Amino acid sequence: MKKVLAFFAEGTEEIECLMVVDILRRAGVSVELIAVAPDKLVKGSHQITILCDKNISELTENDFSTADLLFLPGGIPGVPHLEENKSLLEALQKQFQAGKDLAAICAAPGIFGRLGFLKGQHFTCYPGFEEGISDVDGAKWSGKAVEVGKQIITGRGMGVALDFALALVERLEGAEKAAQLKKGVQHPECIV
Repeated sequence: MKKVLAFFAEGTEEIECLMVVDILRRAGVSVELIAVAPDKLVKGSHQITILCDKNISELTENDFSTADLLFLPGGIPGVPHLEENKSLLEALQKQFQAGKDLAAICAAPGIFGRLGFLKGQHFTCYPGFEEGISDVDGAKWSGKAVEVGKQIITGRGMGVALDFALALVERLEGAEKAAQLKKGVQHPECIV
């Protein structure tokens, strides 16, 4: 079974995170929602309180090393709170160096850019958050809804959270599973 760690900080955009967690779990992926805050109860950007599965301080090296994908949702001030966490940044570095998958949506791809992960790659993010990242070391903002790279998958924002989640399902569980879920959740492209 594939394993994903999804990180949730104070001020995270709730839909961007929970849509991905929900769709991945529907696909049979083991997803743990990890609080990057002092408590497992974390308030999102729209004042919705989320009970996470674990706190980042509870994770072991094995928890990180066995993850197939690490996922960062967007939201302000959620993204700055994610980027302040040294344990998370170290885990992202190790995941990247191991050639394992990373995903981020909205403002969160900026973290990958500042860590140097987007060198020579196309990426997308919420408009404006590409500043200071696009055209640095060959990184190029595409502006697409979802950008799927060799190791990094990025999404533009909340409005594309379902398509972003389905791209993660395709990466982890294959195109057939993604198509099945797309139809099952009544994606507009599947309505006749």
